[in-house]
Amino acid sequence: MKKEEFYSNGFAVIKGIYTEEQVESILRQINQANFDKDTFRKSADLFAIRQFLKEVPGVISLVFTNKLQSILQQLFGGKYFVVKSIYFDKPPTSNWYVSYHQDLTISVDKKPELTGFEFWTTKQNQFAVQPPLDFLRNIVTIRIHLDDTDENNGALKVVPHSHLKGVYRPETVNWAVEQEVSCHVPAGGIMLMKPLLLHSSSRTTNNRQRRVIHIEFSNLELPPPLNWSERINLT
Repeated sequence: MKKEEFYSNGFAVIKGIYTEEQVESILRQINQANFDKDTFRKSADLFAIRQFLKEVPGVISLVFTNKLQSILQQLFGGKYFVVKSIYFDKPPTSNWYVSYHQDLTISVDKKPELTGFEFWTTKQNQFAVQPPLDFLRNIVTIRIHLDDTDENNGALKVVPHSHLKGVYRPETVNWAVEQEVSCHVPAGGIMLMKPLLLHSSSRTTNNRQRRVIHIEFSNLELPPPLNWSERINLT
């Protein structure tokens, strides 16, 4: 991986981070989870587990292999931690479509009055807030693909370099200038992404499942008394 290209483009795809056997081990842990909790969401179009690493802790040692930790060290140096994790399962018949957007919120443990932190929401007893841009610019998202993924089963489409423009409203995009890229990721590969990168996901049209582990990392501390609600220290 070329670190400079990733930070310029806002995304990168790296193949072969996990073997087929490692992917199967991760899926076995997921399938053994208790699906009755509030953090589990199931519909005809989507199955999701919020606070994934806390709800399915058996996957932690399987996910954080030497290969993945080497990539994180390249990006952050010696200090980094998890700030959010979600598991997505887009079923073969899914009509779930996600339009272009940026990931503008972080998960936190409380709702104090803090300058620059706005647009508060609460979902399943967890606070989310849009922080100052410095926090969003610092985050790196890693999406671990457990199935082969292309535009026919909901691969992400992204707008390269759009993360460099701050808050970039999709309705203001000039498509005569911007380029759209579909990110094909084979099973066992990962996609790295900056949260401010414009991205979308299409409906499934090839009757193939798309299972992805989405983990966000940072090395910035939040201002007191605020804390990352899903923080997991790895170093």
